[in-house]
Amino acid sequence: MVAPERALCGLIFAVEEAQDRPGTLVASLPFGGMTLLEYQIRLLAGIGASQVLVAVGKVTPQFLAAIERAGRGQLKVDIVRSAEEAAEKVLREADVLVLADGLVTIDPVMERMAAEPHPALLVTDDAESPAAIERLDMRHCWAGIARIETRHLAHIASMPEDYDFQSALLRVAAQSGALQVPLAPGWARAGHAVERSGDGLAARNQAVLVALSDRRTLWADRWVFTRAARFVLPQMMARDIPDWAPLVAGGIVSIAALLTVLAGWEGVGTLTALLATLGISTAASHAALRGEELRARKIELGVLLLFALLLAALGWREFRAIGTGVPVLLAAAGIVLQLLVERVPVPRRRWWANAAAQLLILAPFALLGHAALGLGAMALYALATLIAAIEGLRDKS
Repeated sequence: MVAPERALCGLIFAVEEAQDRPGTLVASLPFGGMTLLEYQIRLLAGIGASQVLVAVGKVTPQFLAAIERAGRGQLKVDIVRSAEEAAEKVLREADVLVLADGLVTIDPVMERMAAEPHPALLVTDDAESPAAIERLDMRHCWAGIARIETRHLAHIASMPEDYDFQSALLRVAAQSGALQVPLAPGWARAGHAVERSGDGLAARNQAVLVALSDRRTLWADRWVFTRAARFVLPQMMARDIPDWAPLVAGGIVSIAALLTVLAGWEGVGTLTALLATLGISTAASHAALRGEELRARKIELGVLLLFALLLAALGWREFRAIGTGVPVLLAAAGIVLQLLVERVPVPRRRWWANAAAQLLILAPFALLGHAALGLGAMALYALATLIAAIEGLRDKS
């Protein structure tokens, strides 16, 4: 008989003050358009945690505000001040994923540690690494994440009160024979580290954005729009621009692009559509960074809608200009073929068409006054992608 899968809880340490901002907890510093604490909670939510405990030494107004925002979701968030209180509040028969104070990491690291069926410690053999927190032995240092059992919390609760909660928990886990999971070089390059300052978190924020863009597979997103979003997002965060701003801007610019095309300025309208795509892609990247994957996918549908409306506008405009229905047919074919591509459930290859890539293909044709040829090129690109997707589906079956 297979044992039922154990529930997973999170334990976040939020005790240290920022090195460059006295009186401010590291956990309440801005990161990723939110606070570091909210970012850590969204990482735990992403791996299916049922509960989050936040171990604190003191509570500041900024910290309480972050807890309140994080608690608005479906994930239960509780504040604890000791191992004894944590042992009382944690779900029974659950494993606990511990995040060190000031830890910045990414989804693949969390997924790897969450998948470990036994107690485990993430470690690095580089004592100078930004991820190295505390030495475990002559060779390895703890790298900020541990998977423990609830009995470890109960064990620490029985210790004298002058212990350091985080350090004691690490020692108990290590002495119980927890597996040591090496920190992969790619994880470190993607931003996994422990930071104690606002400036350090800002630098890590850029690394996490780079890792986010690396997960985008199609060429237009990976090399154009998400790269641009990596520049725009830090500027937004530094200026406290709300996360809905790029989406609203993208919608307004989309309307301007369609009106410009219908007015006869096809090249200018297509370039304007690319700017709108950048705004929508930035909003989607921001949502993904916050862990709102469903919302990010919904936002990305805005690019597909813009693509369809722009093709319809171009087809109509070219029909009026040259007096033949060929552009309308090409536009309709491009829209239908691309919609079919989006429906095929196979992993995307780098060169495949999506709405953003189609707009990039169209732009030079429209600027040179050959929008009808651009519509034909887009239809052929979508057709080639659809054929490849169908072949991939056949191979999969």
